[in-house]
Amino acid sequence: MTEIIKGGNLPLGGEPMRVAVVRRDGGPGSPAVDAAALLVGADGKVRGRGDLVFYNQPEHAASSVRLLGEARGDGGVTADWLEIDPGRVEPSVERIVVAASCDGGTFGEVADLYLRAVSEATGEQLALYAVEGATTETAILLGEFYRRDGGWKFRAVGQGYASGLPGLAADFGFTVPEDPEDPEEELEEGEPAPAAFPDRLPLPPPLPEPAAPTAPAAVPAAVPAPAAVPAAAPAPPPFRLPPAESAPQPSDGVEKTAGPAPAATVPLPAEPVGVVSGRSNALPVDFGKEFPEVRYSGRGREVIEVDTPLPRGFVVVDLVKEAEGYVRVTVLDRGSDNGRQIMASVLDDLRGRTVFRHGGKAAIRLEVDTFQCAWTITLRPVTVLHELDGRIEGRGPDVLAYSRYIDHIKVRHLGRGDERGYMSVHAVRKNDNRELVFERESRGRNTVEVPMNPRLLVIDAPGAWSVEPAELSAIGFWIRNR
Repeated sequence: MTEIIKGGNLPLGGEPMRVAVVRRDGGPGSPAVDAAALLVGADGKVRGRGDLVFYNQPEHAASSVRLLGEARGDGGVTADWLEIDPGRVEPSVERIVVAASCDGGTFGEVADLYLRAVSEATGEQLALYAVEGATTETAILLGEFYRRDGGWKFRAVGQGYASGLPGLAADFGFTVPEDPEDPEEELEEGEPAPAAFPDRLPLPPPLPEPAAPTAPAAVPAAVPAPAAVPAAAPAPPPFRLPPAESAPQPSDGVEKTAGPAPAATVPLPAEPVGVVSGRSNALPVDFGKEFPEVRYSGRGREVIEVDTPLPRGFVVVDLVKEAEGYVRVTVLDRGSDNGRQIMASVLDDLRGRTVFRHGGKAAIRLEVDTFQCAWTITLRPVTVLHELDGRIEGRGPDVLAYSRYIDHIKVRHLGRGDERGYMSVHAVRKNDNRELVFERESRGRNTVEVPMNPRLLVIDAPGAWSVEPAELSAIGFWIRNR
């Protein structure tokens, strides 16, 4: 008998299995349900946020537990499928808890919620548990697979949390650790910056696309289940990483020279300012569409008339300036010499980056003002911006993207040698509304709060710096970016 009620348990053979969190879609306005798995140690706690497998982190790094995705069937039946291979789970993991969260309502509004486990090899049903009596809960523990006498068993839990994800998180040890560093700590006077701060840490190579898992045998259409449980869950989707988008190729003749007189072109590195081919972030298209890069070179003070039509949205400005001297870049108003300054720096041999929002209609006019320094400006789409998914080190003005949920960042201001100088970080929304999240005159480090994503982080710094996501809160880490 594989159907059990709350509190019941069943022995398992330890074979690889597919686990479905199934419910019936109530139509427009009904709550959205997301499934997750938590890998729990003997102390009843997770070891870190890596032990949560869910929408934003679909595969566990060390154990064979992964989220395959959502599948829809007839009659509004929807299932989130997990794949679990108990034989490959780390010895330090005692339990695999299957949970679900509810967005836009409560589980009392979710019809026909049940958990079903089937053999990956044969499709034979291993366990079925129909949830009953849910009311105001917005998070729920459905069941758990746990070790017992050298084997594995399944227990139907059905524990709901009216407090939602924060309550569930607290039970399993998801907390925000205190920063081990004093957020207002000053660097020692004369403490040198790292000997060679790269302009940007390179991104790791893209993950290879895994082969699709072998499809299990057909699951019987009719499942002996309580009347409230749908007859069958839709088949799980294959697990595939999305293919990387191809970068647009610049058209011929895209490099132009601003001003009437030829000027020396500043040599550009093969990948200027850390640019990599292809999309480097997951910003929504509202931030800006792809377009071929446009490059201009000049010397001293010049006005660039951009004669290439660019789509509406943010435009990335990469500036390379040789030698010493001040440089300022201004976006000029239509039919005027007035405008908005978007970059200013006194760094020598600058390789800086900034952005401005383009309305998509009027021609773009940029003023570059330096003292007889040669410079090169390249206009690129926002897809080249690096995703803030780890520690990034840089020097001077720059822009980063974050399209996943981040609630705090760690910022370190190193300045220029013994000099200090003012550093700021603004979080920028897709409509170009800017919120100052960090500012500091002296060298040092802070952990600061940032608003919900997606955003751009516009950095204005007089020298070297580093930025990284802080440890995320449980609720923030779990929130799906719908």
